[in-house]
Amino acid sequence: AKKVRDTFVQYFESKGHTHWPSSAVVPYNDPTLLFTNAGMNQYKPIFLGQADPKTKLGKLKRAANSQKCIRAGGKHNDLDDVGKDVYHHTFFEMLGNWSFGDYFKEEAIDFAWELLTKVYKINPDRLYATYFGGKKEQGLEPDLEAKKIWLKYLPENRVMPFGMKDNFWEMGATGPCGPCTEIHYDRIGNRFVPERVNADHPDVVEIWNLVFIQFNREPDASLRQLPAKSVDTGMGFERLVSVLQDVDSNYDTDVFKSIFDAIQKECGCGPYTKKVGKEDVGFKDMAYRVVADHIRTLTFAITDGAAPGTNGRDYVLRRVCRRAVRYGKQNLGAPSLFFNKLVPAVVDAFGGAFPELKKDPKRVQNIILAEEKLFTKTLDKGLAIFEKATKSMKEGQTVDGKVCANLLTTFGFPVDLTELMAEEKGLKVDKKGFEREMKAHAEISKQGGGSDGVKLRLEAEQVSIIKGKGIEVTDDSGKYDWDTSGSGPQSTGVVKAIYLGKADFSDEAKAGTTCGLILDKTNFYAEQGGQIYDLGRITTPSGVFVVTDVQVAAGYVLHTGTIESGKILTGETATTTVDYTRRSATAKNHTATHLLNFALRKVLNKEVDQKGSLVDPDRLRFDFSSDKGLSLKQVEGVQEEVSKQVAAQLKVFRRPTKIADAKKINGLRAVFGEKYPDPVTVLSVGADVEDILKSPSDDKWTGYSIEFCGGTHIQNTKEIAEFAIIEEASISAGTRRIVALTNKAASQAVESGEKLEDEAKSYLNLKQMKALDEAIKNIKNKLASSVIPRGARARIVKLETQIKNTRKVLWREIEEKMKATAIQKAKEAAEEAKAKGVKFLVLRLDEANGATPAMTKSIKAFRKVLPSIPLLVFSKESQSNKVTAIAEVPKDAQSKLAANVWLNESLKQIGGRGGGKAPRAQGASKDGTNIEDAIKFANGLAEKCGL
Repeated sequence: AKKVRDTFVQYFESKGHTHWPSSAVVPYNDPTLLFTNAGMNQYKPIFLGQADPKTKLGKLKRAANSQKCIRAGGKHNDLDDVGKDVYHHTFFEMLGNWSFGDYFKEEAIDFAWELLTKVYKINPDRLYATYFGGKKEQGLEPDLEAKKIWLKYLPENRVMPFGMKDNFWEMGATGPCGPCTEIHYDRIGNRFVPERVNADHPDVVEIWNLVFIQFNREPDASLRQLPAKSVDTGMGFERLVSVLQDVDSNYDTDVFKSIFDAIQKECGCGPYTKKVGKEDVGFKDMAYRVVADHIRTLTFAITDGAAPGTNGRDYVLRRVCRRAVRYGKQNLGAPSLFFNKLVPAVVDAFGGAFPELKKDPKRVQNIILAEEKLFTKTLDKGLAIFEKATKSMKEGQTVDGKVCANLLTTFGFPVDLTELMAEEKGLKVDKKGFEREMKAHAEISKQGGGSDGVKLRLEAEQVSIIKGKGIEVTDDSGKYDWDTSGSGPQSTGVVKAIYLGKADFSDEAKAGTTCGLILDKTNFYAEQGGQIYDLGRITTPSGVFVVTDVQVAAGYVLHTGTIESGKILTGETATTTVDYTRRSATAKNHTATHLLNFALRKVLNKEVDQKGSLVDPDRLRFDFSSDKGLSLKQVEGVQEEVSKQVAAQLKVFRRPTKIADAKKINGLRAVFGEKYPDPVTVLSVGADVEDILKSPSDDKWTGYSIEFCGGTHIQNTKEIAEFAIIEEASISAGTRRIVALTNKAASQAVESGEKLEDEAKSYLNLKQMKALDEAIKNIKNKLASSVIPRGARARIVKLETQIKNTRKVLWREIEEKMKATAIQKAKEAAEEAKAKGVKFLVLRLDEANGATPAMTKSIKAFRKVLPSIPLLVFSKESQSNKVTAIAEVPKDAQSKLAANVWLNESLKQIGGRGGGKAPRAQGASKDGTNIEDAIKFANGLAEKCGL
């Protein structure tokens, strides 16, 4: 495959083409695209006449490359087809060659024929060519020119005409367009099958499309001949490789071999066996194709700056990632978190052609890992729900929209993934029903918001009903009986009530029902005190319940979730199983929050009131009172103080204590306005509560973190391992917020910060403008995308400022040189004009770089030589492309053409305008791409008016 790619580029380089690098798959400068989906995307400015002729792009005449493309989402979307056949991809490479007003049809066809048959040695007898057959309604004649050229190489019965759909290319509703010719390849050979061309037959496939851009589609849909004709070709790299390696499938080539090997290794499954459809029992080979394709897409897209998320292209990537994870787990038997481990295989396979993949593959892997973790938590449960819901359904039946909505809102299954699973069983999906359920869910979310599933709340009415049933408050003391390393016992309780929402309670609920369970005893932690709720399962003799939210009201713990299988009955004995791994991560963050509270008071040397907090498995957030932000020294001082207590391996003590006794403790911390129970739990880090209570007023207790807290905590600060503050900011007047990480997340942040700081330091000695611009851009992008400690971020920003200052000094030097050059050019222009005896002058003075002071000085220099002719000066700023213009017209010529009229009418040609009067005017345009049009108009207007 590498040889195929290299040969393509080298061939066209030998034909005078520039090897133009592939653009990123994330087209940040083109809002019309989710992803780069064709080789020509980056050349649109040339085709649209918007390329600055001074740039390398604007000067390009011939180009060739292999362009990275993604077609997933938007108008061009192959996501749903990947895996089902052997030729669809979401990520692919497009080999292409381009001519911009240089060669046209004959050379393009000659090049294609020579490369395919002479260089790649493809048998000419297997090739067919198509050309545009014309369309009389639009005044388009058949492209007989292309046909005639093809007849040099192929017999007439293998050169075939087709219509607009197949053989006329258009960029959009308006813009450049033209006929195209396609080259098709017969995979079988030794036969004549023209009827299979353009018939979507896998045996006869299109391999190359040559577009001849010779028209412009006008707003009124008419076609206008372009003065400069161009060529835009595209050949699918993967398909070409399959042809040259004589295999029937793109996936059977060495493009995918190393990735398939990695999949087999990580999943522990059998080898890929090339099967499709019904022959592919268990959809194993389909899963291979999906996983291999999708890891390429994710690796390239994340490398180029995107990431799985909730909106736009990021949501498309989330769908791609979750689709692959589901196939790997369900059809290949892959272990959890396997998908990110395939990134190195992609980097090894494509890093030579696309070196950007080698820059930070670990970052790519970590982003995919985070998305895997998010989805893996609910994947198995969601699959079980789907299997249960569809087990008894027959082919052709429709999956209820409620099931689809529940899979999305509770388990994170995008609806297109549910559709795919349904399709595999010969089922359909009730999309309208799904949309109705999602609207209803949105309304519920407005009322409760926050969890992944439906929120149920116990309020006065519901509590009154529960009490009326004689149900006692829940005993949740079992939540403290666990091993903080990530394990703990199951607990048992009796189902006392099943809550369905509003005022609706039931004694029974069936599989698929979202509801709330109240038990007499539980070991689940209900959300309170800033700590997130536990997740887990509740099992009874007749059913299994997945817990997605836990809240407490009036002493009643409500476990919200969905019945995964069977049914749940009141009165049944239930076994409660908490996700202790998740709780362990939360506990580390919660104890660290206490250490942070203590450290703030110590470092700031003043009382700091806690204003709120949020503790979950991923991070901790702490809000506190402060009139001003913390200095960098203070932030790092707080971080250092917490880290000291972590390193000291302090024991964590908790003890229920009478509130009156607890309030006597010197140095005790409590949240203002919080209602605490009596007895209250006292949590101390480093000092035994028993010892504290013996002498509560002792001053030494102010040297410890002691708080009221009913949350779940670790046993020793060493479990935190590492602590890193990543954010300190204002959230309202007088209130600041700190966000921090612990354990592995903190270690990763520290490592990333050190790496980026070292990189920033390496830029300090740069002296060239281009290198400085690249450095500043690089630091800015990485600061925006990196999770690093606050202190490291501040130091890096300081280094960035130093680099920017170096650039400013260098730019001032350049500007002074440009100003001097501009003044000299103005003098020379005046002397030349004087010698020629011109009546007026329109002068382009880019040496002034669009700066009014430099232009004014240049005009003064001009006037010393030639004081009395009409003068209009244009100057373009090199970086922003903005144009500034100044016009001066002597009094005796103002009756013919005033300066303000001359300037304004000229600037209108490039979308600009100005102000002034008859003697002098000044204006600007934001876009100087077509500055020469304005200059041409200005000269013409002056001549027309008789200046």
